[in-house]
Amino acid sequence: MSRNSVEYSREAFRRKYVSPNYSGPLHLATTVSICLVVALLCAVMLENVQPLEWLTIPLTFLYANLSEYLGHRGPMHHRKPLLSAVFQRHTIEHHAFFTDQAISYESSKDFKAVLFPPILLFFFIGAFAVPAGALLFFLVSANVAFLFMLTAVLYFLNYELLHFAYHVRPSSWIGRLPFMSRLRQHHAHHHNPQLMTRYNFNITYPLCDYFFGTVYKNPK
Repeated sequence: MSRNSVEYSREAFRRKYVSPNYSGPLHLATTVSICLVVALLCAVMLENVQPLEWLTIPLTFLYANLSEYLGHRGPMHHRKPLLSAVFQRHTIEHHAFFTDQAISYESSKDFKAVLFPPILLFFFIGAFAVPAGALLFFLVSANVAFLFMLTAVLYFLNYELLHFAYHVRPSSWIGRLPFMSRLRQHHAHHHNPQLMTRYNFNITYPLCDYFFGTVYKNPK
């Protein structure tokens, strides 16, 4: 995709989706605040956590990494019944707004093209975290349920913040954080239109990409 095509796509997205009253920093702060409040509420509900119950954290992390991978490799890049809006938002809009040659946003108004809408966070919590947590509450223990929800919500926040970091300018203080260059490059390869449906589906840590053999190896 040429630079002119990217600019056209960006202007079209801004006209269609970005209100003059939209605040990128407020959007980011809302996402962070909701996640931290939910995580804190889960943390204060913990009581006398047993050693085996702490295993909920790494197990939930691995489950979330797999879910991220499968969701990205699946409906985000392949149109599915009832999930066409996910495909439209990600493949048609996000990948037109950002390519491997134009990976950084230009202003805080462009946060809209990077971050999930806050309403989706409520959907994620209400449709996935709470039902799974409730099941664990009755089948295992209250501590396991709250540790699961705490880890899942913080993983979502980690996802959003890392994804946001990949789209800032590399010269910024965020772009210069340790290990950011490598993670950013992993994501940038995914934004190559020729590679996006085949490689680098993990947005946080490429554990499942390595496990399933979908890490793009840049030819020398």
